[in-house]
Amino acid sequence: MALTLMYITNHPQVARIAQDAGVDRVWVDLETIGKEERQRGMNTVKSFHKMEDVATLRKVLTTSQLLVRVNPIHEAVNGYCRSEEEIDEVVRSGADVVMLPMFRTVEEVERFVASVDGRARVLLLVETKEAVERIDEILAVPGVDEVYIGLNDLHLAYGQHFMFEPLCDGKVERLSRKFREAGIPFGFGGIARVGYGMLPAEYIIAEHYRLGSRAAILSRSFCNMNMVTDPEEAKELFLKGVADIRARERQCERFTEADFAANHEEVVRRVAAIVSNARVKE
Repeated sequence: MALTLMYITNHPQVARIAQDAGVDRVWVDLETIGKEERQRGMNTVKSFHKMEDVATLRKVLTTSQLLVRVNPIHEAVNGYCRSEEEIDEVVRSGADVVMLPMFRTVEEVERFVASVDGRARVLLLVETKEAVERIDEILAVPGVDEVYIGLNDLHLAYGQHFMFEPLCDGKVERLSRKFREAGIPFGFGGIARVGYGMLPAEYIIAEHYRLGSRAAILSRSFCNMNMVTDPEEAKELFLKGVADIRARERQCERFTEADFAANHEEVVRRVAAIVSNARVKE
């Protein structure tokens, strides 16, 4: 089964380009509460999307799904509405999938599911130690449609240096097994273009197939729209980038257990080298 590919943008033209290239979900990111504090000083994507972007992209997307990440469960604060109101507006504006970040308790998940109330798909973003520790109870909550492992914040929660360390130390492996046993589709991490990235996408794609993952985010470096200003260039990058990913997936469909084991060993080796280099620079 081909991976569900997701791309974060609030720009209608970019959303249309991504859709036309075969991206399955376009992602509006409303999460701001606590994010700056968690990721201060890191070279991570910090979106400044607005609620009105949801309705704007809804008018553009015809074949790709519209995914919206809301804020963590919260009460009204600094003039911003409480979670139930935020989720209600997101759903009424046309979201196909609503994602909950930074949850720690079963009660937060229950509140989120109740707020969505079957009007969109429920996607949980597992990115805290507490969520990992309570994952069995969380997966037992009725109404959870999908789960995603957020490696950016998860590796920070465990004091690690590189976002793909949880892919090598057994955390992603153990979570993946639980998701499969529960029959809940899942994904993890992010991928750049094939042949690019600190850990090239082809190795990560094979890990998705080894673990039974069904979804992946296209990272900022897949097509950095802060640097690519020509729409035609963006179209070419998206078309080739998605085609290369699909070609790699077809290779992975033919992998043997030995092939997957060798790929995993190479991922572990490369991640160890990246982490060692990071520690030297500290």
